[in-house]
Amino acid sequence: MQVEVTFEGDTISSVRMLQQPNHPQTEAAVPKLIEETLEAQSADIDTVSGATITSEGYVKSLQAAIDAKG
Repeated sequence: MQVEVTFEGDTISSVRMLQQPNHPQTEAAVPKLIEETLEAQSADIDTVSGATITSEGYVKSLQAAIDAKG
């Protein structure tokens, strides 16, 4: 799982999936994860029920993208 985060100043303006598993649970979870990210403006978000592994991979990749911004 790999995400790309776009910032406007210090605000997360968008999150785009670059790589994700081709699995129905993943495809269902990703929009929810992105929505939560935009609301929280951080990687401190809840996992999606039934997609724990996807959620954890997303959060890890998201945090790495946020950290890379510096």
